[in-house]
Amino acid sequence: MKEIILDTETTGLSVKDGHRIVEIGCVEIENLIPTKKSFHCYLNPERKVSEKALAVHGYSDDFLSNKKKFKEIVDDFLKFIEDRRLIIHNAEFDLSHLNNELKIIGREGIKNEVVDTLVLARNKFPGSSTSLDALCKKYRIDNSNREQHSALVDCDLLVKVYINLLDQKEPTLDFKKSDNVKTENFHTNVSYFKKVIKPTKEELINHQKYIKSSLKKNFF
Repeated sequence: MKEIILDTETTGLSVKDGHRIVEIGCVEIENLIPTKKSFHCYLNPERKVSEKALAVHGYSDDFLSNKKKFKEIVDDFLKFIEDRRLIIHNAEFDLSHLNNELKIIGREGIKNEVVDTLVLARNKFPGSSTSLDALCKKYRIDNSNREQHSALVDCDLLVKVYINLLDQKEPTLDFKKSDNVKTENFHTNVSYFKKVIKPTKEELINHQKYIKSSLKKNFF
């Protein structure tokens, strides 16, 4: 099964304050193994980047001023993700911004199936920090090149985190108890459910092979 690891960077936290996307990164995986196919772009948000966001990702107004606008890359982006399952860390944030961009240009929102790795991590490690950096540390994943947030770098790290979170050897991971996770739609205030998908036998076999060849063994 092909899935898409997805991440965005923005001008600020909330679309309610008019914030926009400045970067989109996507990495394709098949049966939990990266295919080396990716999608990446910087975007002109048509507004100023907030100081807090600038401190997070470092993309200045001047740097973004000559980049393409979302409407110019939307078809390529949608073609890349197609109807595949999306793997996102803190999915509410990214989906709210992506759906806002689509709404601005009169397009329908994203209807893909979504797995939120933040929810997976919170279920697996209740009471612990579940940021991407914290999970990299827990799983001994090298994130030394993540001095600032970058959509594509974060996607590469999230691939490894996601694979570790799905490791069935971990006794604390119970998919039956977390099949449905309630979240809130930022635009309509209508509650919806994101289904956490249990991996297939083939995915687990490929996952174990990838773990042995590419990742340090997790002793947690």
